[in-house]
Amino acid sequence: MARTDTSQTAPFLQRYVMEAVPRYTSYPPATRFHDGVGEADWASWMDGQTTRPVLSLYVHIPFCKTMCWYCGCNTTVPNKDDRIARYLDALDAEIANRPVPADGIVNHIHFGGGSPDMLSPERFGRIMDAFRARFEITANAEIAVELDPRGVTEELAAALAQAGVTRASLGVQDLSPEVQNLIHRIQPAETVARAAMRLRRAGIHAINMDIMYGLPAQTVERVEATARAVADMGADRVSVFGYAHVPWFKKHQRAIPEDRLPGARERFDQMQAASACLKESGYDAIGFDHFARPDDSLARAARAGRLRRNFQGYTDDPYDVLIGYGASSISEARQGYIQNLTDPARYAAAIEAGEPVLVRGLTRTEEECETGARIARLLCDFQVEAGADGFDPDALADMMADGLVEVDGDMLRVTHAGRSYVRNIAARIDPAFQAAANQHSQAV
Repeated sequence: MARTDTSQTAPFLQRYVMEAVPRYTSYPPATRFHDGVGEADWASWMDGQTTRPVLSLYVHIPFCKTMCWYCGCNTTVPNKDDRIARYLDALDAEIANRPVPADGIVNHIHFGGGSPDMLSPERFGRIMDAFRARFEITANAEIAVELDPRGVTEELAAALAQAGVTRASLGVQDLSPEVQNLIHRIQPAETVARAAMRLRRAGIHAINMDIMYGLPAQTVERVEATARAVADMGADRVSVFGYAHVPWFKKHQRAIPEDRLPGARERFDQMQAASACLKESGYDAIGFDHFARPDDSLARAARAGRLRRNFQGYTDDPYDVLIGYGASSISEARQGYIQNLTDPARYAAAIEAGEPVLVRGLTRTEEECETGARIARLLCDFQVEAGADGFDPDALADMMADGLVEVDGDMLRVTHAGRSYVRNIAARIDPAFQAAANQHSQAV
């Protein structure tokens, strides 16, 4: 395939690619959460919702069979089944007792992890039964689950379909044996293809796949090979994420050989190569790191201007309130964000003792809501109108000089060359942004 010309990126590598900026999956970012927000605030927010709000439910399953060394998720490897059983008991109690809008309608349910395939079919069904007992779920609700392809058995696929799952997301990352060995995730292409086949055969036809760049021993050729493989497997959506190496925060990442990690230029070239390969394979580019088949609902939402941002990245989920269940999950309402205790054992113990599990977050001001909405539109549409105070020309001067943005009156537009740097651009229209490498990931 033809390589993307990145000869013009060199001047930007240190200035933009290596800049630490928020992912802007929330606004304000989660790095600003504090312990001054708790359960009383959440209850008040729920009392203040409009009539018949649209709800989205997220449930976190913080367990994996083995630890992948690249992982940045909140997960653990349980040494006893009792840990999972105790956690599910706590989850049942939270679902039953957590304040929620009395007349809300659930339009989306997402199981994240960890690896929800750690659950037996019976345990997965138990969670869905708890949701159906508590909420009104629309007949066409999307029910999505993140899965490790190695854990997708015929029995699990059938059980997920029986429970109403409509979409599955498979973690692929990279298909090179050398890379897989270095990240402790041995997963041949045949394993991924077999998982997708089993899900489709069970009736779950919407399949997402996640791939990564910036992993140890990755090259442009290996990223291209992985991108072509997931396209050939018929993935409806593909997310392309950059590996964030934070061994001071995720200790298992210390097993990653730092001398094998790609540099800034290599990361950029890998990202561009994945994008070019997926576009050539017929995918629409969605924002800066998602791709979707033209007939997928995410692509349709992007064309219609209905694309949104949340903690999963880009979404077409039209919720008013996002309710997160389980350890570390984050909930969102217009009034603010709130997060559960992050440690699964502490979360379960708090539920058992009748103690608070909603322990940190923030209350949003009207100004922050407006700023967040502008940033979201910039990330989704690559253009946005200025707020009441307009754009700060000094903050955007470097971007304009480099041909990455254009300002026309009250409209800011990201150029084609600037799309890879849209997070950097968003940071420049964020009045509260503080560039700190220990708070945010690299822009690319």
